[in-house]
Amino acid sequence: MSDIGRLPAERLGADGPLVGVQGLGCMGMSEFYGATDEAAARATLETALDLGVTLFDTADIYGSGANEEFLAPFLRAHRDEVVLATKYAIVRKDDDPAYRGVSNDPAYVRSAVEASLRRLGTDVVDLYYMHRRDPAVPLAESVGAMAELVAAGKVRHLGLSEVTGAELREAHAVHPIAAVQSEWSLFSRDVELSLVGAAAALGVAVVPYSPLGRGFLTGAFQDAASDLAADDFRRYQPRFSGDNARRNAELLAPVRQAAEAHGATLGQIALAWVHQRADAHGLPVVPIPGTRRSERVRENTAAAAIRLTKEELELLEPIGSQVAGDRYPDMSGTSLARE
Repeated sequence: MSDIGRLPAERLGADGPLVGVQGLGCMGMSEFYGATDEAAARATLETALDLGVTLFDTADIYGSGANEEFLAPFLRAHRDEVVLATKYAIVRKDDDPAYRGVSNDPAYVRSAVEASLRRLGTDVVDLYYMHRRDPAVPLAESVGAMAELVAAGKVRHLGLSEVTGAELREAHAVHPIAAVQSEWSLFSRDVELSLVGAAAALGVAVVPYSPLGRGFLTGAFQDAASDLAADDFRRYQPRFSGDNARRNAELLAPVRQAAEAHGATLGQIALAWVHQRADAHGLPVVPIPGTRRSERVRENTAAAAIRLTKEELELLEPIGSQVAGDRYPDMSGTSLARE
């Protein structure tokens, strides 16, 4: 495994916060990836901060607010060191665990941030994302309501998730956007259709979530249906089970080749590729791989120092176009549906 070093810093947007060049996705500490060990997860937060990770990413949907509550003690202990990102817009129902709605209404924006501030135990969110876009609500209204939160001192910077390049441009005209978040990995390159170009032109940072392909790119599992717990939501993502999983596993051959050349893990090569998108597209890129284990944070942050050669990048390039299966069973809520 490649050596561990403290992360360099990168700025989110022209006037956004300075953060470690790799963040930490905290979703799995509360939900979606099976059982978690709370003590180990808390130790992971501390390890990440020690290694130079300063961007910690959550959302009100994760555990129906439980993830924000989980982060509150850590945030209280390190508020001046941490750049806190949370999100609104995805709506759940207590009596229907499978339900996912989307609300961008200004009134909902205002109520959502108050609830997040209360759960997080803080008076300001450093980076507040619109988690999903509801095309029925004009961006001027929803981003305008978010901008009011900045004026009120409840939010410092704004972000968007799963938007198109055109939507980013429209939103940025209402209020400066510091960062856009979308899935971006060797397996998921929808973001390059229009969003990356718009972000580069506007000086907006890209924050890739699931840069390790939900763990599949690390070789941690081969078939979600047989290898993962019953409550792991990857069992329901089309690309990780059955024939799709078998075909996608074959795509890891060049990742293994690069890993052997660098004395690195598969996951480190996958993350190094994401980090080098910054050079390829001329914009800040701050991936937020999620983990609940300190040793995995050490592995992930070390990947930021790996430089893949031109020849290795060429071998990795075709993977994205060959992936079998969609990111989600229903892609209607993603930016790809609106491209």
